[in-house]
Amino acid sequence: MTSVRGLSFTKGHGTENDFVLIPDLDGTRGLEPAEVRQLADRRAGLGGDGVIRVVRTAAAGDPEIVALADEAEWFMDYRNADGSLAEMCGNGTRVFAAYLRREGLETSREFRIATRAGLKTLRITPDGYAVDLGTWLIEEPNQAAREGFTAVVALDGLPDLPGLRVDMGNPHTVVVLPPDVALDELDLTAPPRVAPTPEHGTNVEFVHILGPGHIAMRVFERGVGETRSCGTGASAAAIAVRWWEGATEDNRDWIVDVLGGRLGVHATAAGTVELSGPAVLVADGVLTLGE
Repeated sequence: MTSVRGLSFTKGHGTENDFVLIPDLDGTRGLEPAEVRQLADRRAGLGGDGVIRVVRTAAAGDPEIVALADEAEWFMDYRNADGSLAEMCGNGTRVFAAYLRREGLETSREFRIATRAGLKTLRITPDGYAVDLGTWLIEEPNQAAREGFTAVVALDGLPDLPGLRVDMGNPHTVVVLPPDVALDELDLTAPPRVAPTPEHGTNVEFVHILGPGHIAMRVFERGVGETRSCGTGASAAAIAVRWWEGATEDNRDWIVDVLGGRLGVHATAAGTVELSGPAVLVADGVLTLGE
């Protein structure tokens, strides 16, 4: 396959959750699933947890996305490493924002972008960017209130564990590990088994509570595998632990340690959740894949 040859690219990461960004500003080429897999391949491609096409919202093609063009000039067309479409990516929004700012495509310190999960507002912070991910939802709230969990998660070597399904615009299932189960000893080379099986799959977060407002986690992302970080996953994990503890004014702010660094999560008074952390652009080039 040679169709990606000659494309310009940028490589970036947010707490080592890494992405290949492909500028297609006027929407003239698109990306096929096989091209995404080639780009994301860590041995035969550039390598990444996902691929982001940078395109004007008005040129996105999807009428539901194009309808957002008056409110956000740029659409983050996010694909998982296996080529599948994803609603959005929390760490990816910050890397996307860093690219837009560097290229002069956005000049404001606060601006909106379009995603398949709707509009997201980003602002510059001292350590990078913060993104308001919007509202979140505990799925099956009646069961959650009654039983304290909405899923059962199985992983080889562990007893079945209760999980809480959280919709962050994309699907998550959060599990708090027993204190005697070491986070760094989990085997996430194979997907965790979640019952009931979500129709569109789910990301799964395994969490240790380190202290008030402080958790650590590892994540298995649908369509990717284990990643060094997941922004929406960190947010879902903090929201789930806060829900289990009982949401109060005193536990709106969370530190989430991931394999690739540290993220901040803030549950806003408006009922949304804000994710903050670094965004790094590490390389630019022109693809020669296929030659």
